[in-house]
Amino acid sequence: MTSPLAFATPAGAPAWKRWLWYSPLARILFFSLGFFLLSRVVGFIDHQLFSIATLKTPWGDAEHYLSMFVLSSVLVYLLLVKFIERRRMAELASRQWPGLLKGIAAGFLLFTAVVGLLRLTGSYHVTGFNPHADWLLALLTVGLGAGIGEEIMFRGVLFRITEEGLGTWGAVLISALFFGAAHIMNPAATLWSSAAITVEAGLLFGMLYHVTRSLWPCIGLHTAWNFTQGTVYGIPVSGTHADSWLVSNRTGPDWLSGGTFGAEASVVALSLCTLCTVVLIVVALRRGSIVQPSWRRKKSEALSAAYMVKATS
Repeated sequence: MTSPLAFATPAGAPAWKRWLWYSPLARILFFSLGFFLLSRVVGFIDHQLFSIATLKTPWGDAEHYLSMFVLSSVLVYLLLVKFIERRRMAELASRQWPGLLKGIAAGFLLFTAVVGLLRLTGSYHVTGFNPHADWLLALLTVGLGAGIGEEIMFRGVLFRITEEGLGTWGAVLISALFFGAAHIMNPAATLWSSAAITVEAGLLFGMLYHVTRSLWPCIGLHTAWNFTQGTVYGIPVSGTHADSWLVSNRTGPDWLSGGTFGAEASVVALSLCTLCTVVLIVVALRRGSIVQPSWRRKKSEALSAAYMVKATS
């Protein structure tokens, strides 16, 4: 059976290179350090090219965010894949771009279902319409920017590489925990909101990548979820206010409405996303695609080799 993993350490690599160059920890550290350094360099260049007044405008903030966060993550990921792993970047292959559209459709429908249930429970209320909402700025930053940058970091790097060592379940858990923790500093964030994002988004995106082996659906779902939540329905995106077409408010207890953090801290979003995650887990189990930890794979390979020797002797 062909391994679902994107990278395997070259068989002839010396021991030192296996640990310092090809090991999961080494590659994760390479990306982390590379991203840190490049984002600082890009930030410095931004401040040299643009005045402080320009950078403090909404579009200036957007340019700064897209260059420091998104551009840096993309470039360092390309370096990781092309110069260390030396492989074709199948998870972002151009032939798989229809997965982006499917992810966008899924994200829109999923969050619309969340709003529909909040409406049925009497929590979500539309109070007006704003035809002049700055949707393009939101699409580029909260939508595509977060979708591309965060999916490369948490699924392309953390989940994918961790899965090589700890297997699918370990990778899902660790990437989800880091994803939830990354939102703890957001406006109005609480331990509950970060735990909710860990479960509803961290687990869902991890399993979506596992099942599709592509970042395109993850980027599409992430982009559409954020854009639909903020710009379409007027709900704060992870605690951040959004300029929206529909002007709305939510009432009721925080566990239902999500409070000032937004619907991502609602049990409604948590329940629907968890249901989707369970469906993806069932799909993975039926396919038999769950990756075992590296030590179990090595033990299985050793037993298979011993059996083949015994069978041919």
